[in-house]
Amino acid sequence: MPRTRSPRRAPAVSVPASPVPEDAKLFVNRELSTLAWFRRVLEEAQDERQPLLERVKFLAIASSNLAEFFMVRVAGLKQQVDAGVVELSIDGLTPAQQLAAIRQEALQLMSDTRDCLRGLMAQLDAVGIHVSDYAALTEHQKAYARKYFDEMIFPVLTPLAYDPGRPFPHISNMSLNLALTVRAPNGTKRFARVKVPNTLPRLLPVPSVADPSGNGTEPKDSHFVWIDQVIAAHLQTLFPGWQVMEAHPFRVTRDAEVLIQELEAEDLLETIERSVRERRFGSVVRLTMEPTMPDAIRRILVDNLSIEPDDVYTVLPPLGTSDVMQLCALDRHELKDPPFLAANPPEIAESADDIFAAIRRQDILLHHPYDSFATVVEFLQAAARDPNVLAIKQTLYRVGGNSPIVEALLEAARNGKQVAVLVELKARFDEESNIEWAKALEREGVHVVYGLPGLKTHSKTALVVRKEGDRIRRYVHLATGNYNPVTAQVYTDLGLFTCDEEMGADATDLFNVLTGYSSKTDYRRFLVAPITLRAGIAALIRREIEQQQQGGQGHLVFKINALIDRQMIHLLYQASQAGVRVDLIVRGTCSLRPGLPGVSDNIRVVSIVGRFLEHSRIYYFRNGGNDQVYLGSADLMSRNLNRRVEILFPIQDARLIRQLRHQILATYLAENMRARLMLPDGTYVRLAPEGDAEPIDSQARLLARPVTEVVS
Repeated sequence: MPRTRSPRRAPAVSVPASPVPEDAKLFVNRELSTLAWFRRVLEEAQDERQPLLERVKFLAIASSNLAEFFMVRVAGLKQQVDAGVVELSIDGLTPAQQLAAIRQEALQLMSDTRDCLRGLMAQLDAVGIHVSDYAALTEHQKAYARKYFDEMIFPVLTPLAYDPGRPFPHISNMSLNLALTVRAPNGTKRFARVKVPNTLPRLLPVPSVADPSGNGTEPKDSHFVWIDQVIAAHLQTLFPGWQVMEAHPFRVTRDAEVLIQELEAEDLLETIERSVRERRFGSVVRLTMEPTMPDAIRRILVDNLSIEPDDVYTVLPPLGTSDVMQLCALDRHELKDPPFLAANPPEIAESADDIFAAIRRQDILLHHPYDSFATVVEFLQAAARDPNVLAIKQTLYRVGGNSPIVEALLEAARNGKQVAVLVELKARFDEESNIEWAKALEREGVHVVYGLPGLKTHSKTALVVRKEGDRIRRYVHLATGNYNPVTAQVYTDLGLFTCDEEMGADATDLFNVLTGYSSKTDYRRFLVAPITLRAGIAALIRREIEQQQQGGQGHLVFKINALIDRQMIHLLYQASQAGVRVDLIVRGTCSLRPGLPGVSDNIRVVSIVGRFLEHSRIYYFRNGGNDQVYLGSADLMSRNLNRRVEILFPIQDARLIRQLRHQILATYLAENMRARLMLPDGTYVRLAPEGDAEPIDSQARLLARPVTEVVS
């Protein structure tokens, strides 16, 4: 059959590359730094100090992160190549050069992931968790698998032919598929495709060898088989009268960026709904297959998916290694981190259930997951039920499913409160969930807005307006993380309750910008992107430089998720050159090079990967001994500073500043068990206690001593 490949679109415009910047050698490539972050996550899966199922979890996370990286970052670079636009990266590479470097690193990462998985499978097998190939099953297990296939899998499968009357089938994003060669009774060979249903578990439980009846006489003995292998073993059922010659798994990753012309959209909600539906037709950016894939089938896939040879990644089985996360649901607590009980803030507990009275007495700082996120939920529930509360305003970015936060807002609306909510519909991969919540809120009469054109609203803000006697008081919750109780159990984030009048006034002004027409350009305490945040942080860094030059002991400590912005990096280089000590705790991508002679000698960069995902953002300035700390939602990335609504807010209470500096930041800076030190070339080395130094696992220490413990 002739191939029907539609080649990539020829560039309509070709823009010559600009000269490589003179300072290119001062930066680490963003994409390669991100891949280095994924490797640090994979290293946790390779670390035998971790409980076994926690290692499986880290491996699954590394694989999932890499898939999203292809869907977003690689897709963006490919769009630039296809359009003929040559925009150099911060380190002076063209998009094509970056794609070549990414391919090399990604192939190695995928190979190392499978090496790690094979080792983990052997260790899982030794403790009674057996993941077997179909061929290795006993006859009893195969009989069970056949019954399951007949009853549960076969009715779901849809074999798709490819011939002159039936076009090449659509291959959905991240789906696992089987590419087949089948032969007709007359000897004609055809290609066919069978999609492995993602509505069924990838790892199919089968009875244990010693308990073929499956009655569970060995509760800790678990057996699984890959469902795609079960399907492959029974393909003949799908093609009666034809002979299945061969079957080979493959997986497709598509461009998942939702491109929205916001200024032209008459209804943003409808536009995003349509864009999300169209996402499944995005161009293919990666085709993954096993080495056994025959050249003939490979050519059919490459041609019909309109990809280049470099888009094909050949790796050892299994494909879709993120699916092993299923094993982490097993009831094998001895193979997991020990459970912990989040602390209840004593300031709240001592207030006889009156959270508003507690906040009036003092600002309250929460450090999740060590401090319970239930306090935030209870704050909104109390506001929804309190007859003195007149209004609630809140921003929602990623709230997840079955959200008690949204339920509290719905209850408030039913109780007659004025409720206004900004639901960020453009939160990547959460669009569908956010659309449903927006509709549910609108049905209850909540004032719902979707954000400002051209900007994502990433700030985490809740404002409660309460009548107290003959006055109005505003209670504010500000945070570094999303209003999501599920992620709050596994992400480290900080939140602040306050009724500071100027903070409340800033929150009111912010919501007026988000919901109405306001050109507000100054705030009392907040630093707000894209208006004042960049200039505000820059001024605080320059102040530290000036104090150092005047004989002070300048010190900056920034704990952030990513550091990419060129201007901010140059400012930190200037601080280092002035003698300011700069400690950076950067979880993921970092384009700054520490330790460059004469440039960044005084800068130290560490990345901490542990049980919880480090997500909090803390900006500390020594300020001549009058410590100043800002918390907030923004990282030092151009998108956060220029194209998002973000907030950094100051900590006013000296007691809380001490907690942040001498407990939280000091613990992170002393970390020598889960930290990696960044070297000038952009690589990382794992830290370890030196000599008789005390081993410090920052997250374990914070679990033992939650932030609500007062530091005197």
